Amino acid sequence: MAKDRDEAEVVLFTDGACSGNPGPGGWAYILRHPGSGRETSDSGAEPDTTNNRMELTAVVEGLKQLKRPTVVELVTDSKYVGTGLSEWLPRWKQQGWKRKEKGRLVPVKNEDVWRELDRLASAHTIRFTYVAGHSGHAENEECDRLAVEAYKELQRNGM
Repeated sequence: MAKDRDEAEVVLFTDGACSGNPGPGGWAYILRHPGSGRETSDSGAEPDTTNNRMELTAVVEGLKQLKRPTVVELVTDSKYVGTGLSEWLPRWKQQGWKRKEKGRLVPVKNEDVWRELDRLASAHTIRFTYVAGHSGHAENEECDRLAVEAYKELQRNGM
């Protein structure tokens, strides 16, 4: 049976969290291969960051796990990530990684992470699915729990 071109080979659930903005933050992902039932997850933290940066980092870290071009369904509660990938990124690249603010071009925030996300995403077909945060979506809730635990662990260790 032929595979539907739009059928996701993997589903990447992501979330970022921050205590203060900026402040200590965490990221997490769950990467699931529906065909085999195989699943991996990871999380991490930074001592001084923003929520948006952690949202992006979660996607970057998840995409790093893919070893070949893949159809990915990205499930996140971050409209920043979804809109950025689908709408803003092409324009930013055209404008030399600048965005318009009050009629003039200014540097893109989190440019280093956006550039890495752009590099990784270019190898894959990514379909963005938005889920409302803290609404009971099981994988989103688990990613949130992992991200919060990651930055709390960092705080417990004196960072």
